[in-house]
Amino acid sequence: MRFGVVVFPGSNCERDCFHLVDQVLGRPVRYVWHQDTALERVDCVILPGGFSYGDYLRPGAIARFSPVMGAVAEHAGAGGLVLGICNGFQILLEAGLLPGAMLRNRSLQFQCQDVFLRVEDVETAFTRLCRPGQVLKVPIKHGDGNYHVDPEDLAARGRVVFRYSEADGRVTPEANPNGSMANIAGLANLEGNVVGLMPHPEVSAEEVLGGTDGRVLLESAVRYWEERGPC
Repeated sequence: MRFGVVVFPGSNCERDCFHLVDQVLGRPVRYVWHQDTALERVDCVILPGGFSYGDYLRPGAIARFSPVMGAVAEHAGAGGLVLGICNGFQILLEAGLLPGAMLRNRSLQFQCQDVFLRVEDVETAFTRLCRPGQVLKVPIKHGDGNYHVDPEDLAARGRVVFRYSEADGRVTPEANPNGSMANIAGLANLEGNVVGLMPHPEVSAEEVLGGTDGRVLLESAVRYWEERGPC
């Protein structure tokens, strides 16, 4: 299985994603420049966190028009795997690959802290190794993570994958760090091959970083791809 990490002007988490795939998972990976128009030799594409194009206008709104996003949409439509992390999730929303939109955090402050995520859907390509209701500890670092969506649009085009929770899995207002509707922290398209989330699994994949809970997302993707075979 081959990975590609897209780099936009202003991305700042691409090296963490590359390290996770290359050094932790031991899988082939390469960088994909935002001006590329094709995803050659890539089975899973990762849109990393950061501040693409300086987050001018709003996060992800300009990156959505990068040439590479046409290739990402084609890749997703053909059943290829796509993971959007933080700013990458915002880009997927702006591109219409996932439903909904991001607002400023409820606090109007940048939030950088560990959070707990309850796994709501274990049938996506990135959660198949998780248990229903499993709680993951993963950090967040964002200023625009307040997710909102029309419930009908969500039901028609998406699946909730992660919710902010307490350590014991209870979904409470106090566990919600940014005001996201229904504590939603991540979601998938209906097919389950495109997943976006605000927390950063790539920096929660080694004990030296304080925990390994985030590793399961990409380990799940590898297992999914090996069982399903190339699209």
